[in-house]
Amino acid sequence: MSKAAKIRSIKGTQSLYGEEADRFHAVVEAFDRVRRLYGFKRIEVPVIEQTAVFARTMGETTDVVSKEMWSFESRSEGSVTLRPEFTAGIARAYLSEGWQMHAPMKVAVHGPAFRYERPQKGRYRQFHQLDAEIIGSPDPLADVELLAFGAQLLDELGIGGVTLKLNTLGDPESREQWRAALVDYFSSHRAELSEDSRERLEKNPLRILDSKDPRDKAFVADAPKMQLSGEAEDFFGRVRAGLDASGIAYELDPHLVRGLDYYRHTAFEFVTDRLGAQGTVLAGGRYDGLIEALGGSHTPAVGWAAGIERLGMLIDTPVPDAIDAAIIPMGEAAMAMATGIAADLRRAHFATEILGSGKMKKRMARADEAGALAAIIIGDEEVEKGEVQFKALGSGEQRALGPRELVGPLMELVGERIERDLGGVS
Repeated sequence: MSKAAKIRSIKGTQSLYGEEADRFHAVVEAFDRVRRLYGFKRIEVPVIEQTAVFARTMGETTDVVSKEMWSFESRSEGSVTLRPEFTAGIARAYLSEGWQMHAPMKVAVHGPAFRYERPQKGRYRQFHQLDAEIIGSPDPLADVELLAFGAQLLDELGIGGVTLKLNTLGDPESREQWRAALVDYFSSHRAELSEDSRERLEKNPLRILDSKDPRDKAFVADAPKMQLSGEAEDFFGRVRAGLDASGIAYELDPHLVRGLDYYRHTAFEFVTDRLGAQGTVLAGGRYDGLIEALGGSHTPAVGWAAGIERLGMLIDTPVPDAIDAAIIPMGEAAMAMATGIAADLRRAHFATEILGSGKMKKRMARADEAGALAAIIIGDEEVEKGEVQFKALGSGEQRALGPRELVGPLMELVGERIERDLGGVS
């Protein structure tokens, strides 16, 4: 009988424990905290969609659709795909779930996404994204609010050295004229362009501006710039004025583009130099034509996405969650009593651990390491008397208390910790 094949993780996926898991959830918790400040409602959308949802919204010719999607045939649904990003699924839900009645809507979601690409630093085949969208608002201030949300998230995560790159893709009239000018310009240099850019010239000429190939860079530098219509100029001016009023610094980047036709007006990226060449940590833009591409009516919208793993690599090591009380039972009878006390304290919302093995000195050391405010010690004598020894680990003060008398003293210690954390402000 042959040995069973060794079980392993699938390439490009990861399992997290300890500090890595703490970093991941610190990012998610900050996102959830900041989205509440901005009034973004939490939503959930399926991890699997009909392939057409992504092919129609991301463009049949993009690398994501042609090379990177995890697609397969379903028995009843035809071709289905694990989501490579959130926006298309949210747009589909907006149409099929009747969310139009809630427009304009500000929504936020996070979770896994999938792309079959070569794993690299901060990029995985199963990765996780934060996503924020404002759907149904044509106001430039929606773009400003979304950018402020992103900037505050990065700030609250303590991620420094980030630059906001900003550009406008204009309205449809400006964009079409620019596209035609780019085709004329790059066609005259066709033979000298990279193979990828020659292919993009036919299908998606704006993406040549984002080429990293040295053969293209000289031509990109001299490419025609967007000539904005009066309406597009006014829109971009209002976005910039809103950012200035909000105290959000930015740099204009005329080569920052989005290749698909449904993108309009604002495009942006928050970029760092701490992750090598792939330095974008949060990116998005206005996509007023996306829902129309899915068969809906014209619906203005703007959004951004950010990789949780990449943000987690940039934050300081999170402080582990501290417990409130450590119960130290000495003996079987004490363990039974400890179990009941722990249940009562947890129902009262105190983080509680039972440290049931090892010498007393070692257990007390573990209580300190866990950040416990108090040790609740139970020996044979305490069991006989129906009481416990309550020791405040900060001051060392110890006293006998009944099991029902623990909430008050613990609450006092928690209050003192909160006051310390706030720098002494009551």
